[in-house]
Amino acid sequence: APRSAGRRTGRAAGSSASGSCRARSAPPPSCTTARSGRAGRPAARRRALELGVRLEALAGSGAGGAIVLADIERAAAAQQVRPEQVVAAVPAAPVAATVLPPVRRGFDLQQMRQAIAAAMGRSKREIPHYYLSSQIDFHAAQAWLLDYNRDREPEQRLLPAVLLLKATALALREQPRLNGFYQDGAFLPGAGIHVGWAVALRGGGLIAPAVHDADRLALPELMAALRDLVQRARSGGLRSSELTDPTVTVTSLGERGAEAVWGVIYPPQVAIIGFGRVVERPWVVDGQVVPRSLVQASLAADHRVSDGHLGGQLLAAIDRALQTPENL
Repeated sequence: APRSAGRRTGRAAGSSASGSCRARSAPPPSCTTARSGRAGRPAARRRALELGVRLEALAGSGAGGAIVLADIERAAAAQQVRPEQVVAAVPAAPVAATVLPPVRRGFDLQQMRQAIAAAMGRSKREIPHYYLSSQIDFHAAQAWLLDYNRDREPEQRLLPAVLLLKATALALREQPRLNGFYQDGAFLPGAGIHVGWAVALRGGGLIAPAVHDADRLALPELMAALRDLVQRARSGGLRSSELTDPTVTVTSLGERGAEAVWGVIYPPQVAIIGFGRVVERPWVVDGQVVPRSLVQASLAADHRVSDGHLGGQLLAAIDRALQTPENL
């Protein structure tokens, strides 16, 4: 399963609910989101009440910014790292300024596991997954990385993960149908390439906050953003926007020792890309068998939006990008 927790689906809101919100001159927080002003859908509102999630703190992922079920479940999973329960009557700060409190107090691993299981169970029931994998020659990337890091201070060095992240973001430029959401029976392309990077929490569980516009950042900027995101995910400083708007997920289990990972799509996203650890294996180069550093890349994608042809092109684009790391 991917290092992430459940996200966006749902039915359209009824006209009576939205009409009742418009009829008031100052709608209560439960009728609007902080970002879009669109009413949460009835099923989403009921689920929010069950889980103690505050609607006005969320950015909806539905049509026109409506809050859908997956938004509620993602927020509930993130809420498990908060030190106290959300009080629905208290107005929220603007989404961009909303910061989750530290993870260490009040962390409920059982509730987080339940939220993850609910989201992944729905994903496997509703999304027709297909899976592809490719072994990528990581020799050029590793050699370039060693040369880049040689004379730099530790805090300025790059990790292999940042090359994998940037290569994936650039590949998604070429294959935009794998970057976005499936909602209301149609594909909605992402407004940018906001990669949800799966992070293991120290108390257990996982979360996948977004690295925004990952394709536009230079490698040092991307490395700094990734370090900052992981640190804040584990210490409790994530913003709501970082939890609600990833357009695709990347999970890398190399540092955990796994050679490959087969992800489960995080709805309403349409793809998840996985990377294993870099291993040395026999490889044919110019007709000769030589030891080579390899990494296995995998893709799980939604058959309602794409097929194996498109998925194969994405993995091939990641491979090409890693063969010229100086251009990342």
